[in-house]
Amino acid sequence: MKQKELSGTFSLFTDGASRGNPGQAGAGAVILDDQGMELTARSFYLGTCTNNIAEYKALIFGLQTALELGCRRLDIFLDSQLIVRQITGQYKVKNAGLKPLFAEVRQLLAKLTSFTINHVPRNENKRADELANRGIDER
Repeated sequence: MKQKELSGTFSLFTDGASRGNPGQAGAGAVILDDQGMELTARSFYLGTCTNNIAEYKALIFGLQTALELGCRRLDIFLDSQLIVRQITGQYKVKNAGLKPLFAEVRQLLAKLTSFTINHVPRNENKRADELANRGIDER
């Protein structure tokens, strides 16, 4: 059965957290509707990984969640400038561990009708950060 596409543009905020680098890590994603109301908020434990891997896995998790819900137009917000610049092509992905995650993100983005990806300061990504830390705390 084909997933029903939801109308409107949704906001996806994601964050990865790692206590140590590498260290115990978690991911968080929150999706807001076009009125700014929280549609869903999820967190999960990643095990031990680097901060950048946690950031990518959080983005993948958030994109998968958005697609499952039927969100096809997304404004994506991350506080990882590195990941945003890699996705937009400003930076090359040189780290071998990040290359397959980058490829997975590109595949998920290709399933969207439209998207923007934006870097935001950490204080504008508090909810996703809270969820990423919950992922570690509730393992």
